[in-house]
Amino acid sequence: MRSLKHVLAATAMICALSATAQAADCVKVAVSGEAVTHDIAELFSKNGLKNIMAGQGRVGKGPVTTTCKPGSGTTTCHSSQMACKGPAPKSCLGAWLCV
Repeated sequence: MRSLKHVLAATAMICALSATAQAADCVKVAVSGEAVTHDIAELFSKNGLKNIMAGQGRVGKGPVTTTCKPGSGTTTCHSSQMACKGPAPKSCLGAWLCV
């Protein structure tokens, strides 16, 4: 009975430490996109977010949050999402083309 308690305590400790290590591998990634129209600025920010995460070898978790603000002549959109370590990073040429 005593050794069973030690095994359960050790298992709980390992699970807690692995959950902490996994949480440390997640970060919030944020990107902004600016263009003449709202739709293009939103497209720039969402595609940039997707490609930046792919270039870092991260996978998005949860919803993408996008906010847009019109400026003088252009619109700027900011997109963000939590991203965790995933497959190997892809080769990217800028924020638009990842292979």
